[in-house]
Amino acid sequence: MTMSSVPRPDETEPQSPSLATDPDKAAMATEVLKAVGHPIRLRIVAALCRDEELCVSALAARMEVAQPVISQQLRILRNRELVSVSRRNGFAYYRIEQPLLRKLIRCMEGCDASRSR
Repeated sequence: MTMSSVPRPDETEPQSPSLATDPDKAAMATEVLKAVGHPIRLRIVAALCRDEELCVSALAARMEVAQPVISQQLRILRNRELVSVSRRNGFAYYRIEQPLLRKLIRCMEGCDASRSR
């Protein structure tokens, strides 16, 4: 079998609009990247990807950042519908609302790991 006859992975999967050709999809992806583009928000998303659900005080303690700062950053993520909140016993618990964020975080962590080689 020659190289030209080997199907590329994207040729065997259903085609969806590409970021390169679909301006709406690119704009939506840009908004997600902007939302996680702040170091604290990125760390929050990574923590929520690791743990299914965390309260603000647990995030603040883990990151050694004041609770009001964590709450402010969570509000931005919530407004972009990337995380959701539920309230129990006086505490706000946050979780990832967009499951594909987990892939984004794994990809970013993989990029970091490949750079250190």
